[in-house]
Amino acid sequence: MNVLFVHQNFPGQYPHLARALAQQGHTVMGLGERANLQNRSDIPGVTRIGYPTPQSGSKSTHQYLRNFEGQVRRGQQAARSLINLKEKDFIPDVIYAHPGWGEVLFIKDIFPTASLIGLFEFYYHGQGQDVGFDPEFTPDEPLQLDSHCRIRTKNANNLLALEAVDWGICPTQYQKSVMPATYHDRLSVIHDGIDTTIACPNPEAQFTVGTVDPPLVLTRDDEVITFVNRNLEPYRGYHTFMRCLPQLLQARPQAHVVIVGGDSVSYGAAPPASQTWKEIFLAEVRDRLDLSRIHFVGKVPYKQLIALFQVSSVHVYLTYPFVLSWSMLEAMSCGCLVLGSRTAPVEELIQDERNGLLVDFFDASAIASQICRVLEHPNQLQSLREAARQTIVEKYDLQHVCLPQQLAFLKTVLSA
Repeated sequence: MNVLFVHQNFPGQYPHLARALAQQGHTVMGLGERANLQNRSDIPGVTRIGYPTPQSGSKSTHQYLRNFEGQVRRGQQAARSLINLKEKDFIPDVIYAHPGWGEVLFIKDIFPTASLIGLFEFYYHGQGQDVGFDPEFTPDEPLQLDSHCRIRTKNANNLLALEAVDWGICPTQYQKSVMPATYHDRLSVIHDGIDTTIACPNPEAQFTVGTVDPPLVLTRDDEVITFVNRNLEPYRGYHTFMRCLPQLLQARPQAHVVIVGGDSVSYGAAPPASQTWKEIFLAEVRDRLDLSRIHFVGKVPYKQLIALFQVSSVHVYLTYPFVLSWSMLEAMSCGCLVLGSRTAPVEELIQDERNGLLVDFFDASAIASQICRVLEHPNQLQSLREAARQTIVEKYDLQHVCLPQQLAFLKTVLSA
C-alpha cells in the first residue's frame, strides 16, 4: 500500500503512525515545506519531499482574505509536488493531511481515488469559544463585529477541507464538538498519543536552570512550580499566571517558578508594537516579585521538558477554550499534580480532586491559594498524581491505545 502524509511541518502529528506503517512494509512518503524539513530527523522507511515556501497573502488583499490567500498559495505548492509524484507513478492509496495551512485544498483534484483523511484541530467561532472568552482582550463594538466577520471568513479553508476529505480525525472530543455538526458523522476522535515510557515519573530526576549563575539544580525535594507554553501569551493564561505570583512567592519563600516558552505569538492577537506579552505582564508585577526565584528558561529540548515535569511539585496549565496542549498530557503522564483551568478542553481530561485540580481561568488569587495548598501538604495529594498518570496510561498511551486505534481506523476506512 502507498501512504502519503502531508503536513507543512512534517512529520507534525504523524511520526509514530508513519513509522509504524513503514515497519509494516508499506511505501510511505511525507510531504512538507522544504525549509521546515531541514532540521527534522529521518524516519526509517519514510521518504521526505519538500515544496518551496509559498508566498504569503498580499497586504493589498482584503484583510479577511489574506490568510486564505496564503493557504491557497500553499495548496498550489503542495499540488505541484503531488503532480510530480504522480508523474513518477506514485499513486497513494491513502493520504493523511493536516488542512490547517491549505495543503489539503487540491489533493483530491490530483488523486481522486485516494482515501483522504484529514486531521482537524479547531473550527473558529466568533463567540462562545476562544474569541470573546477573555474580556480583557475582547474588542468593543464595532470592532467586535469586524472580528466576527473576519473569523467567519477564516473558516473558508476549514470548510473546503471538510468537504474534500473522506474522513476526519479530531484529537479530543472537545475539538470535535466545535466542528460544524453537519460533519460530525465523518469525524472520529483519536488522540496522537503520549509515549508513557518516556513521559513517566522519576524520583531521581534533576532539572538544571542554566539561566542563573551558578546554575540551579532542582529536584523533587524542592518546591517547583512549572508553567509551560509554546509561546508566553494570553491564550494559554500567561497573564493570569503572572498575576498569581506575588501572592504565591510571598506565601512560599522557598518556592521556585520555572516558566518555559518563547516570546513570539502562536495564537490570538500580537502584542503592541515592539513589545512581547512576556515583558508586558512581567512588568505589571515585577516590583512585587523576587525575581531570583522566577526562571524564564525559554524553549527547552524535550528531554529537559520531561525532567522538569518529573521534578515539578505542581504544574499550572491554563487555556482558553481552544486546542489542548500536548504538554498537559505529558505532565500528567509524568505524575505531575496539574492545576488546570476550568475550561472545556481541560475538563475533558481532569476531574477536580480526582486526578488533578481545577480553578477559574481568571482567578489569580485562587490559583496562588491552590498552589500553596499543594506545597503545604505535598503527600496528601499523591493519589491525584497517581490518578493523573493512570488517566494517560489507560486512555492516551501511544503504543497500547492511540496507535492501535489509528491503525484499526485505517483498516476501517480502506474497507469502506
